[in-house]
Amino acid sequence: MDMQASKQFLAELKVLTYVHHLNLVRLIGYCTVECSHFLVYEYIENGNLSQHLHGSERDPLPWSTRVQIALDSARGLEYIHEYTVPIFVHCDIKSANILIDKNFNGKVADFGLTRLTNVGSRSRLVGTFGYMPPEYAQYGDVSSKVDVYSFGVVLYELISAKTAIIRENGSVYEPKGLIALFDEVLGQADPKEHLVKMIDPRLGGNYPLDSVHKMAQLAKACTREDPHRRPSMRAIVVALMTLALSPED
Repeated sequence: MDMQASKQFLAELKVLTYVHHLNLVRLIGYCTVECSHFLVYEYIENGNLSQHLHGSERDPLPWSTRVQIALDSARGLEYIHEYTVPIFVHCDIKSANILIDKNFNGKVADFGLTRLTNVGSRSRLVGTFGYMPPEYAQYGDVSSKVDVYSFGVVLYELISAKTAIIRENGSVYEPKGLIALFDEVLGQADPKEHLVKMIDPRLGGNYPLDSVHKMAQLAKACTREDPHRRPSMRAIVVALMTLALSPED
């Protein structure tokens, strides 16, 4: 095992020893095979969120399920931001790191890049392109608002089933970020009319447009450039609870 992989293994082991929550993947133990270390997790039957949104072999998730997965994931992040001692920042929130169990509950996974918020305000850059906020990508500034920004991108993915960075086949243009696409849509005079074009077509119109619009507005708040203007995960949980309790039509 190389040094970087060893560091991530130890970091994840340390975090998951401290944290225990319904919406965080549960660590069962670890083992060593031929000098390689492996973490052993609970079995998650339905893979990760990215596979459901971006893969063609799975049935599309209903809108109510998408809202519930978003709420579950937000609760997991709220826990590590607000209720653990010490407080953690995940630093690599993305749809591939949100697992879905047999009951289609969301669980946050992959804590190998997690940082303590009290270690310092800056860190070596780690994470995934398309999900990193500007203050982190440019300066390595770490705060809970790093996860909030990344979570906003995941919300946009839940709406559109598009990847965080969109590369059109054969296009001469540079890849475009999902945030930029939604910023254009939500900046229109009648955003709901334009928003329809961004919604996952596999839903076939089976969604309450008002609910989708509210989730898009929440995602926009999460992905503001100024980290101080982004909501806390606690506020995000409250907003998603309201969406989850709203009638379907």
